[in-house]
Amino acid sequence: QVHLVESGGGLVQPGGSLRLSCAASGGIATFYAMGWYRQVTGKECEFFAVVTSVGIKMFGDDSMKGRFIISRNNVNNTMSLQMNNLNPDGTGAYSCYLNRWRMFSGHYAWGRGTHHAVSS
Repeated sequence: QVHLVESGGGLVQPGGSLRLSCAASGGIATFYAMGWYRQVTGKECEFFAVVTSVGIKMFGDDSMKGRFIISRNNVNNTMSLQMNNLNPDGTGAYSCYLNRWRMFSGHYAWGRGTHHAVSS
């Protein structure tokens, strides 16, 4: 069983940047997709971003393109999410997931989440 642990949350000012990381306890190279869900204040949990083993990257909202960068390292068994130009709407909990076969469903593992707040 592979376990996931997120890190990198915290408090950041509007317009600032934050880098979230997801570390796996085992190898991720054979897993197709690794991604993030988020739950912002007052809303339901939603898909946020994903990166596949063949380099496909998708975000839940087109506005994230150019501001956010998702990457995975199959040697170090980690995934990172670089978030730039943050706004208060993004305040919430971010959880990473690992899927063996599909991009959005069939989750093999979940992390417990990391929280960040965007506030002045």
